Amino acid sequence: MTDQGNRSPRGRRSSARRQWWWIGGTIGLVGAFVLAGVLVHPHDEPLDDRRGVVHRSTAAQAFPGGLATQPGALNPARQRETAARAAGQDSTAAEIAVIADQPIATWLTDDSTTRTRQTVRQVVQHAREQHRTPVFVLYDVPDRDCGHYSAGGNSASGYVPWVRSAARAMAGSHAVVLVEPDSIAQIQVCPRLRSTRLPLLHQAVDALSGHGLTVYLDGGNERRVPVATQARWLRDAGVDRTQGFFTNVSNFYRVDTERTYADELADRIGGDPHFVIDVSRNGRGWRGTWCNPRGAGLGQTPHVTRGTTRLDALLWVKTPGLSDGTCNGGPAAGQWWESYALALVANRRAD
Repeated sequence: MTDQGNRSPRGRRSSARRQWWWIGGTIGLVGAFVLAGVLVHPHDEPLDDRRGVVHRSTAAQAFPGGLATQPGALNPARQRETAARAAGQDSTAAEIAVIADQPIATWLTDDSTTRTRQTVRQVVQHAREQHRTPVFVLYDVPDRDCGHYSAGGNSASGYVPWVRSAARAMAGSHAVVLVEPDSIAQIQVCPRLRSTRLPLLHQAVDALSGHGLTVYLDGGNERRVPVATQARWLRDAGVDRTQGFFTNVSNFYRVDTERTYADELADRIGGDPHFVIDVSRNGRGWRGTWCNPRGAGLGQTPHVTRGTTRLDALLWVKTPGLSDGTCNGGPAAGQWWESYALALVANRRAD
């Protein structure tokens, strides 16, 4: 019987080499099985689970009951129609009613949390009476529009509390919330936004979460930002925790080309985000400029889709008849421009 303690140095070295060979071989074999598992089954874990993507609602779930109209007191077109009828301008009133009668999103732009809550509650109550879904647009981000025609916005310290206050006022209403048009796409041409804008929007998504709301982030529009870049920015802003994104807000691209862009963007984002498209003024397609282009017309009647694709709804987000800014003869951004409103009606797309 051999005494291991009395083996020769050479024998001990040989034994040690065999032990290390056996250990190394075992580790290599285990590693090979692990690698094979990764290579053979790379999609066993769904993408949504790995990235923590929320479950997306169907179009019907996102917009229960369909689209609500605005209260008359908050609808510029309705106010002008009423005034025209009172002045005996029945023909003008009838044309403006083409705009006023449609569901239009309500833009929240006032820094005051008190006044914003009042507006939200008024819209929510009106929608509840219709058993339909209200659509809000948050438009108060700091350094809004990068200082251009719609310059303004809340302070850096006041913005998230403002969003949080609005979200609490919307809680339980199943409202749809479009978060800050241009806020992401405009980073492309406004470098000073790059370090602050996306973290701020991420905080806004946090503030909107947990209230039963359907949230969409800014997806820009075709021909504006490279798709890969827009997808990365949307992920950084928290799109994985929302219903998806919106496109074409206050713009004029046709549905078919805009939808192609949106589908490509959704594929780049991953996790199957849904989207909505603004069709308020795209009835004649792109007119060569985004700012009060001549010849533009109303688009399709706003409606929720049947939900067989990622397109949830075609919306009137921009209020037709409100100016884009002091360009092409327009008044200040957001002001009612009646001649332009009537031209949109005259050039409207036939559904």
